Amino acid sequence: MIELAHLVKIYPGGVTALKGLDLGIPGGMFGLLGPNGAGKTTLMRILAGVLEPTAGRIVWEGRDVTGRPELVWPRLGYLPQSFGFYPNSTGAQMLQHLLRLKGVTGPRGLGQLCSELLDRVNLSSVAHRPVKGYSGGMRQRLGIAQAIAGNPELVIVDEPTAGLDPEERVRFHQLLAEIAERCTVLLSTHIVEDVALLCRRFAVIRGGRVVATTTPAEARAAIHGTIFEGPACSDPREVAGHGRTIRAVFVEGERRVRIRFEDGVPPPGFRPCEPTLEDAYLLTIQSDERESNAPAEGTA
Repeated sequence: MIELAHLVKIYPGGVTALKGLDLGIPGGMFGLLGPNGAGKTTLMRILAGVLEPTAGRIVWEGRDVTGRPELVWPRLGYLPQSFGFYPNSTGAQMLQHLLRLKGVTGPRGLGQLCSELLDRVNLSSVAHRPVKGYSGGMRQRLGIAQAIAGNPELVIVDEPTAGLDPEERVRFHQLLAEIAERCTVLLSTHIVEDVALLCRRFAVIRGGRVVATTTPAEARAAIHGTIFEGPACSDPREVAGHGRTIRAVFVEGERRVRIRFEDGVPPPGFRPCEPTLEDAYLLTIQSDERESNAPAEGTA
């Protein structure tokens, strides 16, 4: 269990990325879901020991590791959002170089360990191909190979499936699920489907704060029976009086609108539909935006 208490991060220039963030991260796969600029990457870098928080505490299994990366790094696997490789190195050469930097060794030698890792991430057939010829998914799998070397207790992956094609995303999902069976995997993303498919629990982060912590099933159940879908209107006011517009969607080329409507009669042409995690997520973000923009009590 990792406990984050009142984490604050203020960058030079006064930009506040984290605003007193509190969060408990259990074992298995845990998701961090939020829009770009929510503070997810800053939080990942603090947990990975790359940044120090301005204030707050990080407690891992009862031990305060705040500002002490030497206690974190031997137990950590980290795949940042942007991971650089030497383009002319082969996959095997690149992985061996990264493992030397991490100080990871194997009982049968570094070469054998690299072969085992490349096999695990399904890159054995391209191990001796230059990395510059790898697809985006292959690069991500090479990145996760170095992250899981040394049997880490915590694996942090930041936006790992962004830009991957559907087949590569499925491969990466399967790999992350396997890893999460034996350690804590922290998945930071803005792709709601990744969280819906992989995470038992997740937190929604916006504006440097945690605005919700729940499970995919609980989030969908909370809005069950209140989601309707119908034709998109040329005048949004025709829908606004009947409920809260969540988002526009396209169904076989037709533009439609999903709304949340809790009481009374929905607009003509709207039919009830099963809620998705994306509906729940967007409603959470919209509610937090309204609360953040509401005038303070006693102001005009």
